[in-house]
Amino acid sequence: MSLIKKTKAFVLLSVLVSFSATVSAAEIVRLATTTSTYHSGLLDFLLPEFKKDTGYDVQVLAAGTGKALKMGENGDVDLVMTHAPKAEASFVDQGFGVLPRGLMYNDFVLVGPKNDPAKIKASKDVTAALVKVASADAHFISRGDDSGTHKKELLLWKAAGIHPDFSAYKAVGQGMGPTLTMANELQGYALTDRGTWLAYQSKMDLDVLVQGDARLFNPYQVILINPSRYPDLNYQGAKVLSDWLVNPKAQAMIDTFKVNGQQLFVADAS
Repeated sequence: MSLIKKTKAFVLLSVLVSFSATVSAAEIVRLATTTSTYHSGLLDFLLPEFKKDTGYDVQVLAAGTGKALKMGENGDVDLVMTHAPKAEASFVDQGFGVLPRGLMYNDFVLVGPKNDPAKIKASKDVTAALVKVASADAHFISRGDDSGTHKKELLLWKAAGIHPDFSAYKAVGQGMGPTLTMANELQGYALTDRGTWLAYQSKMDLDVLVQGDARLFNPYQVILINPSRYPDLNYQGAKVLSDWLVNPKAQAMIDTFKVNGQQLFVADAS
């Protein structure tokens, strides 16, 4: 083959490879979401059906809400699914996110050892329960990772009038699964979303001790990353995923998703 033909063949191959890479990238949606939606198994339940309906693959990056929103701020993902309303409002107000949509909710629960040294079982006032935990200097394991759960926990300590610096308080800087595992090992208390608790409870020698307080409500939103800030993102694919998640089919799937016979999330897209 002549040098000219070889050159033409190389150029053609380069164009085809480039086109293939572009097509592949357009078919992938990058979603930053919380460890609660990941560890609960919900996304493993939803995303294969999304792929079947739309052809899009979803690359999931699971982290605490703070880190997930930071990925959105940096343009590292196409959309976020998180559960920290104040942080999400700031994210949108600063121009990083667009089209915020309520998706679903569950609630937080306070879990702890079955012998309950702080004597908080069946309390309906989560802040009063936290006061007792601190007063008893009982082990409390915090995620300490700027996640939605961690943000909620700090708000509850503040409402209780307590700075959580008692000697048995431990911030681990990890996700909900490792935090629950440490709480179990130390026989301590922890705040967790109910979905992750239901996924992990069979492995735990802990009980749900406080639940039902209105302050434990836990709403989730899905938010697209602003395309005017990051025009190279897959905004079209992200919009398709957002639309799919709030449509009746996906909302019904969210309601029917169960672990050990118990519903983990309640769909509430308007």
